[in-house]
Amino acid sequence: MKTKILDYIGISAAVLCLIHCIIFPLLMIIPLGISHSPIIDLLFMMVGAIVVFRITKTTESVLLKVFFWASITLIAISIGLDLIFNVHSELIFIGAAGLIIAHIINFKNHKHSA
Repeated sequence: MKTKILDYIGISAAVLCLIHCIIFPLLMIIPLGISHSPIIDLLFMMVGAIVVFRITKTTESVLLKVFFWASITLIAISIGLDLIFNVHSELIFIGAAGLIIAHIINFKNHKHSA
């Protein structure tokens, strides 16, 4: 799979994750009968981790690889805290924003054919 497609998938998943993380707590204020499930966060992280794994295999920049994996690690820590201790951490926002930035940098660093 080309890096361009992986960057599109990664940016899309990270943006959806960030939107989910921002909007969902607001929806919980409204009595709709919905509750938070960290499984959804875990699914977003798994998609992100697969994309990051595939991208970092081909990326030459060590700094960008560290940025990608640090972002996934922040998301994983946040989800782990939620699953184990039921603690909602802001690390997930930082991790999702980091993934978006890393994918944009990766996309801009490569010449993509049309």
